[in-house]
Amino acid sequence: MVTDRLMVAVGEHLILTYTSLFLSIIIGIPLAILAMRSERAASLVIGFANLVQAIPSFAVVAMVVPLLGIGFTPAIFAIFLRTLLPVVKNTYVELSEVDRGLIDAARGIGLTEVEILRYVRFSHALPAMFAGLKFATILANLIAILTAIIGSGGLGRFVYEGLASFNTEKILMGAVPAIIIAILIDLSFTILERKFTPVAMREGVLDGSL
Repeated sequence: MVTDRLMVAVGEHLILTYTSLFLSIIIGIPLAILAMRSERAASLVIGFANLVQAIPSFAVVAMVVPLLGIGFTPAIFAIFLRTLLPVVKNTYVELSEVDRGLIDAARGIGLTEVEILRYVRFSHALPAMFAGLKFATILANLIAILTAIIGSGGLGRFVYEGLASFNTEKILMGAVPAIIIAILIDLSFTILERKFTPVAMREGVLDGSL
């Protein structure tokens, strides 16, 4: 029975984490592209993302309750808000900082702005985007524990039940799987980054040469 509850909780936790991450990607990357169009757009988009990030996680979760109530969906929205900044900011900064010489050369050979975005800007931005996604996913994994306080379920439920009853075993039942998930997230994103990002580009980002 306990094993069944734990497996259900792990499933709920993973859905919370990856659904919010998916929303951050499909909304955050277009926002980053929009922010490139003008300084005003950049100020609004990055300013909003920074503002949400500056609010403590517990406060973000609490603020969602009057707007959306409690449960699974409000929890996803709260996690999404907290994971938006790393996706938007890392993508925006790297897309904007591509060498102007590369952009001019791409235009010189007849590439359209869409093609430049796809083949030049995004190629340059991949390492930083992976770093932002990795951080966002680890952050989502953490906030998913916190959202159990508003009825999201998941591994956080075991943690809160354990804290309420001073039951160390229950706390560990929630905390240990969450730690394992965080480690697996880090490993999986490292593997994906090595697969899709050229070695020279990764090293350039690390040593600041790009």
